[in-house]
Amino acid sequence: MPPVSESPRRVSAGGTPGDRSQLIVDVLVDAFSELMAADADAFRTKFRKMAADPFAFYRGSACLFYADMDVLDDRWADEHTSRVWIQGDLHAENFGTYMDGAGRIVFDVNDFDEAYVGHVSWDLRRFVASFALLAWRKALGDDVITDLLRTYLTAYLDQVEAFTRSDNDRSFALTAADTEGAVRQAILETTTRTRASLLDRMTVVEDYQRRFADGGRARRLDDAERDRVLAALERWRGTVHPPARRRDVAYDVKDVIGTGGFGIGSAGLPAYNVLLEGYDQALENDVVLSIKQGNVAAPSRIVRDPAVAAHFEHHGHRTAVSQRALQSNASQFLGHTEIGGVGFVVQELSPYENDLDWDDLTEPEEIAPVLVQLGRATAKMHCVGDADSDHTLVDFQTEDAVVALVGGRREEFLDDMVAFAHSYARQTQDDHRLFVDAFRAGRIPGISSSGSHPVPR
Repeated sequence: MPPVSESPRRVSAGGTPGDRSQLIVDVLVDAFSELMAADADAFRTKFRKMAADPFAFYRGSACLFYADMDVLDDRWADEHTSRVWIQGDLHAENFGTYMDGAGRIVFDVNDFDEAYVGHVSWDLRRFVASFALLAWRKALGDDVITDLLRTYLTAYLDQVEAFTRSDNDRSFALTAADTEGAVRQAILETTTRTRASLLDRMTVVEDYQRRFADGGRARRLDDAERDRVLAALERWRGTVHPPARRRDVAYDVKDVIGTGGFGIGSAGLPAYNVLLEGYDQALENDVVLSIKQGNVAAPSRIVRDPAVAAHFEHHGHRTAVSQRALQSNASQFLGHTEIGGVGFVVQELSPYENDLDWDDLTEPEEIAPVLVQLGRATAKMHCVGDADSDHTLVDFQTEDAVVALVGGRREEFLDDMVAFAHSYARQTQDDHRLFVDAFRAGRIPGISSSGSHPVPR
C-alpha cells in the first residue's frame, strides 16, 4: 500500500506570466495526473467549471494555493500553530448545516476531503482570500471587504480566547438557539427536511421493495464488483462510532450502485452508493451511504512530517479521522474502508446537509453577522481537534497556542491576513486568466479543451 503522503516534485512561484502559467499547469498535473488518466471526461468538466470565474477556479485549485504556501514566509507558524488540525480547503462555500451525532442540526464547516495537520494560518488565509473573491463578484469595494474580513478574523480570535477560559469546546455548536440572520435561517430550513424526500429523489419502490433509480450517473455492478463493495462495507462497520443516545440501524443491504460526478473538488473519484434497511423495516427510514475514494489532501503535499503521514492507513482513513477530530460529534455513519487496496471514506448521504446560500447576501449589513458566525465556527473547528480529542497527533491545546502566538499583536495579525486576502485574490484573478488560456490552448497534458467528441453539425 502506498504511503498516505508522498512529497511531489516541488515547484515554486514564477516571476513572469509565462513562468506562472507553466507553474499552474505543472501543479495541476502533479496533483491530478492519475485521476485525469482514469477519467479525462470528468476532469474536462471540472476544468470547464473552474474556467467560469476566478472564485470557481480558486475552489478547484487548492493544490496551487498550497504550492504558494510552500514558499510563503509564515510569521504565524511556530512549533505548535504549524501542527494544528485544519480543514485544508476553507473557502466561503464550505460552510453549512448537518445533523451531528447527538441529533442536533448545527451550522459548521461541512467538507473534510482536504483535512490534514498543518498551519492554522493556512485555513485562515484560504478563507479570507476566498471571501475577497466572492465579495469582488458582488462588486463590494476594497474598504468594505477589509471591514468584513476584520469582522471574521476578530470573531475567530475572540472565540479562540473564549475557549481558553472554558472547557466546552467539544460541546460547543452553532444551533438555531445562538445564531442569527442567514445562518439561523439555514438551520431552520434544514429542520424541515426529511429522509423520505431524499429517498424519493434517489430511489424507487417496486413490489414493496426500495432500490436505487436507474439512469443518470447510476451504474449497475456485476457480481464480482458488488461482492467487493459488500466486503468493504463489512470492514467499514468496524470503524464507526455509534453514539449511545441514538437508535442503531439495521445494516441489511438493499441495493448497491456505482456513481460519480462529484463537484469541482472531487472530480474523477470512484464512488458507490449503498441503500441500507435503516432504523426499522419502514421504507421511509432507509439510509443511503456514500463510499467515495479518498483523495490526496492538498496540504499533505507540503507537510513533510513523516509522523503525520504515518498516522493514517490511507486517505479514506485520513478523511474520516480528520472529520471526526474537527467535528467532535460526527455522524454515527462516518467511517472508512478499502477496496482493492485503495482507501475509501464512508458516510451518510444526509438530507440534513444544507450549504450556506450566498446568492441573496448582497449588502454588508447582511454579510457581517454571517462572518461573525463563520469566524466562531472556524475557531471551534481548530480548537476541538486538539489534546481533548480522541487522537494523539495534536497533543496540546490549540486555543492556548494561538493566543500565545498572537499575543499583543492582534492588529498586526489582522492587517497581515487582510493584506494577504486582497493580494492573493488579485493573484487568483490573474491565475484564472492564465489557466483559461492554457486550457483553451490544449497545454494541460491529457486534457483537451475540445474533448474527444465531435461537435454536431
